[in-house]
Amino acid sequence: MLIFRLIGESFRFAWDALRQNKLRTSLSLLGITIGIFIIIAVFTGVDTMRNKIQSSVDKLGSNTLFVEKWPWIFSDNFPWWKYVNRPEPSYRDYLALKDRMAMAQGVCFQISANSRTIKYRSSSVEGANLKAATQEYDRTWNLEFQYGRYFTESEGRSGSPICILGAEIAQGLFADEDPIGKQVKLMGRRVTVVGVFKKEGEDMMGMSQDKNVLIPMNFAKGIFDINNERYGPFITVRGKENISLEEVESELKGQMRAIRRLSPGQEDDFSLNKTTMLSNQLDIMFTAVNWGGWIIGGFSILVGGFGIANIMFVSVKERTNIIGIQKSLGAKNYFILLQFIFESVVLSLLGGLCGLALVYIGTLVFTYGVGVEVSLYASNIILGIGVSVVIGVISGFWPAFAASRLDPVEAIRS
Repeated sequence: MLIFRLIGESFRFAWDALRQNKLRTSLSLLGITIGIFIIIAVFTGVDTMRNKIQSSVDKLGSNTLFVEKWPWIFSDNFPWWKYVNRPEPSYRDYLALKDRMAMAQGVCFQISANSRTIKYRSSSVEGANLKAATQEYDRTWNLEFQYGRYFTESEGRSGSPICILGAEIAQGLFADEDPIGKQVKLMGRRVTVVGVFKKEGEDMMGMSQDKNVLIPMNFAKGIFDINNERYGPFITVRGKENISLEEVESELKGQMRAIRRLSPGQEDDFSLNKTTMLSNQLDIMFTAVNWGGWIIGGFSILVGGFGIANIMFVSVKERTNIIGIQKSLGAKNYFILLQFIFESVVLSLLGGLCGLALVYIGTLVFTYGVGVEVSLYASNIILGIGVSVVIGVISGFWPAFAASRLDPVEAIRS
């Protein structure tokens, strides 16, 4: 009960300090407010971006690899001349991998032709991304349908003139009309719609089905050269759930070298890319941003800490005779010490809560005003409160210690 009484009195003294000296106390707490705001705002932004990137990775699964000509990550001394003459992944490579990969859940060959126009009666949508994929596409991507279904084995094998539309393409062509079974015109061919992907929205890594039009690979063979470099052919390999990405990558690398007939001394003439490469690079950047937030916010908190310490020294000076009376009535040194430390913590918490409130308002502005969903996570709220408490303890300790060591007789005389 004594501790609760101490906390209650400390709240009252802190509130009196704020009420009686509004300008002085507010300016002193401004440093804490700005510091907590900067730190938590940076952490909130970084966490939001990291979670959006993770959701992009989750669409593929954590054990998906891409066989491509070029690597995703370039260094300063990138030897582009070694890569420019590499062969593109071919349909023949895909067929060989499909037969050889024992650890793969699915092996898929894909090409794409961007900025295409798709028409339905008098309606048309420009800028559609035409994608052609082999039947295993649904095994390497996590697909969700708003309407319809995926290709059947017989449709994929026979190269039926069918397609699956992204949500934005379907909305632009059909509005509220049911698109399933309708025929659209694509690259001079009439194609039947069998499905519509669920609306996803653009993610941090640019992976979204909303503007895609997916057709079977065997149908695409009659439209364009599927091995042409201009269509960016690549192979997607997703490992089985109970097998690690490293094992799948090792098998895939060995099989590709065997397919390309590379001798042990030769360098790879292909790149094995994975989403973790991008997320790891971004984690390095996010770590640097976090440190920047700590440094910038730390200076503001340091200034705020000195301001709180100044308030506490003034508070001790103003209440010296009260301290003397308390000690003469039997109050222990730790009682006086805790009383002023709690008061300092309360003041620091007020500044920290104001900073957290500003961050929360910022998340509402971005979410509802700009349309970018930003969330203030509980971990960041706890961090902000924790930093405020620590700064309050550090700032108030020396004034509180000085108050606890006062001689009761001298204190009463003051």
